[in-house]
Amino acid sequence: MRVEQVNWVDIPSGLLRRGTPVDKVAAVARCYADTGVPAEWYMKEAPRAEIYVPAFRIALTPVTAGQWALFAAATGRTVSQALADHPVTGITWEAATAYCRWLGDLLDLGVRLPTEDEWERAARGDDGREFPWGDEYRTGLANLVDLGIGTTMPVGSFPEGASPFGVLDMAGNADEWTSTLYAPYPGAPAEVPSTEHWAFDRHVTRGGAFCHDRDLARCARRHGAYEPDLEAIGVGFRLAAPAT
Repeated sequence: MRVEQVNWVDIPSGLLRRGTPVDKVAAVARCYADTGVPAEWYMKEAPRAEIYVPAFRIALTPVTAGQWALFAAATGRTVSQALADHPVTGITWEAATAYCRWLGDLLDLGVRLPTEDEWERAARGDDGREFPWGDEYRTGLANLVDLGIGTTMPVGSFPEGASPFGVLDMAGNADEWTSTLYAPYPGAPAEVPSTEHWAFDRHVTRGGAFCHDRDLARCARRHGAYEPDLEAIGVGFRLAAPAT
């Protein structure tokens, strides 16, 4: 069977400046007040901590509809209606992990979803930047609602929005599953909820989709899938694997 090869990016081991300092959360909430996101949602990012992340590999772009079609044909799953070079969306966490196992068996490689810490390290690099490209939001570096497209675009359409490691589409286009179940960070403020009881799925997604505002493009932003219509909210996924 023909298998689409994965373009891997090597992420070296190092320290991730994860999350947002507690004393900065109020300022973050004010900065994005126009999005209507309550301040307590940003508090889930606190506290800031330095976390050692071992080396790993992550896919250059999210899984595309064309790549998904091979899996769908082999396993009897629904084929995405998206164009082949667009990110596949509407994918449940269970289906995403099944794809990883299927591809991993074909490639004889430990393909999996990235952990939440791995995802943030790949997006942020060695500093605590706000967005994959830097500290300032700039329309045109990611496919978010302010761009006015209203749907996905081909993966890799925004090379100037790459992360410090050169990883593409880590903001916008498709929200991405991680392997991590939501829980407060160690040392989180007391008001941070112990579970996202409202979430359709408690696995953390990252990056935001074409239908989301710029607050979800922030490297630190974390949340569960908030409704079962994963196509409408643009949920897809990206692959990770052990370091070479």
